[in-house]
Amino acid sequence: MSRSYPEAEQKPLLARARAEGQLQSVLRRLKLADLIFDHIENGAVVTDADGFILYFNHPYARFLEIEVEQVIGKHVTEVLENSRMHIVARTGKAEVNEIFTYRGRDMVVQRIPIFEGGKVVAVYGQIMFKHVSDVGRLASNLSLLESKLKLYEKELISLRSSRYTFDSIRGTSLPLIELKEAACKAALTDLPILLTGESGTGKELFAQAIHQASSRHKSPSIHINCAAIPKELFEAELFGYAEGAFTGAKAGGKPGKFELADGGTLFLDEIGELPLELQPKLLRVLEDKLFERVGGNRMLKSDFRIIAATNRDLEQMVRKKEFREDLFYRLNVVPLPIPPLRERRGDIIPLARHLLSKIADNYPGSHYEMTPAAEKILDSYHWPGNIRELLNVLERTAFTIEGNCIEACDLPFYLSRTAIAPLRSGQWDLCAVVAEAEREALRKALELTGNNKARAAKLLGIHRTVLYKKMTKYQIPLN
Repeated sequence: MSRSYPEAEQKPLLARARAEGQLQSVLRRLKLADLIFDHIENGAVVTDADGFILYFNHPYARFLEIEVEQVIGKHVTEVLENSRMHIVARTGKAEVNEIFTYRGRDMVVQRIPIFEGGKVVAVYGQIMFKHVSDVGRLASNLSLLESKLKLYEKELISLRSSRYTFDSIRGTSLPLIELKEAACKAALTDLPILLTGESGTGKELFAQAIHQASSRHKSPSIHINCAAIPKELFEAELFGYAEGAFTGAKAGGKPGKFELADGGTLFLDEIGELPLELQPKLLRVLEDKLFERVGGNRMLKSDFRIIAATNRDLEQMVRKKEFREDLFYRLNVVPLPIPPLRERRGDIIPLARHLLSKIADNYPGSHYEMTPAAEKILDSYHWPGNIRELLNVLERTAFTIEGNCIEACDLPFYLSRTAIAPLRSGQWDLCAVVAEAEREALRKALELTGNNKARAAKLLGIHRTVLYKKMTKYQIPLN
């Protein structure tokens, strides 16, 4: 049975228990302070106001090759003859990053006075660098890092300035001028932009130009192609992932595109390919700019501007329930439809000349020109692949021609090919259709080459002997 105490005896017992608890707490704190002090790697010492050593940690003792127990209670000058700890106690002024010489070795130290009630009660001393040369190496490393940082900044500015701007978008047609004016106006806002147009019209070029013209141009422009990322990895790409989120996850996790685009622009290309189940998550992030990494439990915030692009009809996809209506309206705040090349024919030849100039830059000393006949073919073609197809044609032609002048016969034959009409009888006999197509190809090749048989054969990819045989077969004059 527990013993009961009279009330008069309980108070002293409770007071004693509290005192013992407080004593234990103080002892634990002192022990922790000793441990911390002993783990200051380069060495530390504490003296009283008269310069007598109160604490001397083991790293300092090992460095000086002495025993801690031998120095406690001694005056600091008996252990470190040039010490100024007692002088700092007298002046009350800290000495930071001062040179201290011990046994011919120069070190960098600091001496900090400790005040209580306006009086110095102790001085804390610590070795910052065991060798003065360490400071030089640190300064040298910092200088090197600073130089590299400046170099990287210059390279980054150069790279960003070499990205596309509105000046990079060539053309003087009315549709293009109106589009550039609308895009410039949109660049001055933070509103979401939806770029639409056929493949190869230059949607990415416009996205980069808008970013460069915006107030965010010094921050990153992050590009993600929604059609190029596997469905299973899409969420991790956009949101990033926390450490241990899944097997193979990098230590420390990985930031997603939302985080990387903080302060800048996030360009979502081929937005029509975004998986339907991810669209609500994207919409939520666009609304409040808050998200979590995959496998994480901490909300992150990113201030980015969204530009999306697609060659698909999103409105039709909305009607078919293939794209969320609310996400479409959130993205389509500023719609910028880019016209296909065939709707701005006045830009085809100037653009072709500009592209040829850029191609020539890859071959020092080269300069490409086009004959009027070659330009006529380029101008009359319908260009289903738009600017990308035009660049492909010009690169291929520049690679294969002899010399610097591009003639009509140097261009791919399909550019000047006309559709084959039904035979006069109204029938579609396969052999007759093939024969008619071959006859028309021969005539067109001879016309483009000025009746030069060797060049016509080269254009058609056949031997000159075969050309003569076919001309005879189809009753095409040989002279």
